[in-house]
Amino acid sequence: MAIQKKTIKEKISFDFKFNRALLAMLLIPTAFIVVFSYMPIYGVQIAFREYHPLRNMFDSQWVGLKYFIKFFTSYQWKEITRNTLIISFYELCTAPIPMIFAFLLTYLPSKRLRKSVQTVSFAPHFISTVVICGMLLQFLRADGGVINNITGLFGMEAKNYMAYAQYYRRIYIWSGVWQSFGYSAILYIAALTNASPELHEAAIIDGANIFKRILHIDWPCVVPTFCILLVLNCANILKSNSEKILLLQNNINLSVSETISTFTYRLSFDSPYPQYSYSAAVGMITSLVSMIILIIVNKASKNLEDKYEWQ
Repeated sequence: MAIQKKTIKEKISFDFKFNRALLAMLLIPTAFIVVFSYMPIYGVQIAFREYHPLRNMFDSQWVGLKYFIKFFTSYQWKEITRNTLIISFYELCTAPIPMIFAFLLTYLPSKRLRKSVQTVSFAPHFISTVVICGMLLQFLRADGGVINNITGLFGMEAKNYMAYAQYYRRIYIWSGVWQSFGYSAILYIAALTNASPELHEAAIIDGANIFKRILHIDWPCVVPTFCILLVLNCANILKSNSEKILLLQNNINLSVSETISTFTYRLSFDSPYPQYSYSAAVGMITSLVSMIILIIVNKASKNLEDKYEWQ
């Protein structure tokens, strides 16, 4: 008896009926992506028009690359771009800290101590950025600040650290590390549970020390997690935390703290004459550069994952 082959239309109809529950579940996330990710792309043309909120989008004059040229010919663009890259690269260099902390936490001999340290380390993550910045300003002030009270015990002169531009980046980065490294380590701790206990037992019998066990057993387990987080961090490499930067910013450290994100914020909301088109053009430039960086890092991370695929 010959078996009748289904037509493409019949196959689609069968798949739709068989998977209708799963397809129904996809409706809400698909609608969310379309409304909040794809529809706003319509507004990209603001960067190419002389846009004003009181006028219709299409009534605004088309100016082409005027604002892109304006940014690259302005006296500020080199300083702003340099500050953004330095802060972003500094943040990227601290990315392995949660992973290192997870390794150290895993090898703590006492289970009770391990849980206590983990709880204390991820607690700062739940403190809001505004509160963190308020704490920093209080701790680092010259009169009555905690840091100056401690350094005063050693005969050091009190100083207002936020009034020195050279300290700004270190304060910004390491306060962020303190706030987030414990929480970020949870992902690596979860990945380390995939490490085979039998491999550890065999390594101990062969005389391998902790460093070799981390390098040859634990590291391959956390490579996928590390690659994913690295790609996510690189996706926002030019989009630093503008809220925290603005809260710690003052006229003295402005030369090292003004970044692309804060620059676009000032153009749109902190100016007597808001320049929405100029701000949109600068934002579009950073998005394009971030996309290029993301593609390169994604390719590099894929090669790194393939290297440890046998694990």
